[in-house]
Amino acid sequence: MSSSLFDYEPRDWRTNTDGRLRFALVGVGWWTTEFVLPAIETTDGCVATTVVSSSTEKTDRVRAEYETVERGVTYDEFADGEAADAYDAVYVCTPNATHLEHVEAAAALGKAVLCEKPMEATVERAERLVDACGEADVPLMVAYRMHTEPAVRRARALIRDGVIGEPVLVHGENSQPLLEMIDDPDQWRLNPDLTGYGTSVMDLGIYPLNTARFVLDADPVRVQSTMDSTHEAFDEVPDQVATFSVVFDDGTHAACSSSQHAADHTRLEVVGTEGRLELEPAFHMETQLTVERDGETVAFDTEGVDQMAEEFEYFAQRVLADEPVHADGEHGLADMKAIAAIHEAAESGETVDIE
Repeated sequence: MSSSLFDYEPRDWRTNTDGRLRFALVGVGWWTTEFVLPAIETTDGCVATTVVSSSTEKTDRVRAEYETVERGVTYDEFADGEAADAYDAVYVCTPNATHLEHVEAAAALGKAVLCEKPMEATVERAERLVDACGEADVPLMVAYRMHTEPAVRRARALIRDGVIGEPVLVHGENSQPLLEMIDDPDQWRLNPDLTGYGTSVMDLGIYPLNTARFVLDADPVRVQSTMDSTHEAFDEVPDQVATFSVVFDDGTHAACSSSQHAADHTRLEVVGTEGRLELEPAFHMETQLTVERDGETVAFDTEGVDQMAEEFEYFAQRVLADEPVHADGEHGLADMKAIAAIHEAAESGETVDIE
């Protein structure tokens, strides 16, 4: 392979903006405390100044640990605009079915929004979320951290440059042992009122689906799917395990699987007419890229990064520079429509077109 394949700047989105974007973090669960707050501490362009939770015990604990966090407010106080002068942007990391209310509150306050994926519990609520930001004319970005992962961005560039020829097939896998990670069968990811259409595709299958969209620069047009739930903890959701196939508008076909009740495993492979590339591990906070062509295999020495820090730094730089963000609300809506179609296909046993 040509040495030119290694001449690549994965952070081509960096700008020379000054200042820092001040964040209110809405939802102080394990993801925010274990990953987001430590990541923000390492960035140049971000600072967490406010935390929002139903638990004053949680907000007090965060304020005691992070000296930049000046304010802790309840959800109602946040919606009423209390402490609004302490932050410029809002990061929403609460159960899926509660994103809308917090994004609407942030938009009404004129704050830029970084909303965790999936955008909401249903397509209809996601559409309302996008509309709220559009009507308020505030930036909305969906938090797909793989988009700023250097290995994924390099894979995208290699595909664009034709290194593996024309993409033909995608194989994507994402699984984790949810009940070992959170030993509570009553957790929100297993509650359809909070998670939405299901658990494995909404929370895990979205990664191979969306990352394939990103590296291919293509959108899904039709899907097929099968799902099953046999463990008693998954009685209320249809997809303890799910497999789904996707046809993209560039003609690429994808076969994906996801499960919340399996060993921790992540992979994304794109097979082209002249070679293949693989991300493995792919999605669980570390990513390694390998490319195979003409009988030669190259494992790229991809710099390991804090994926949450990269995502926040990107968002802050784009907002501070008054530049468009990606992935925006319309991009997130395409995933929501695809996930709804995947669940419809599993229930009907039919191929479902995405409208």
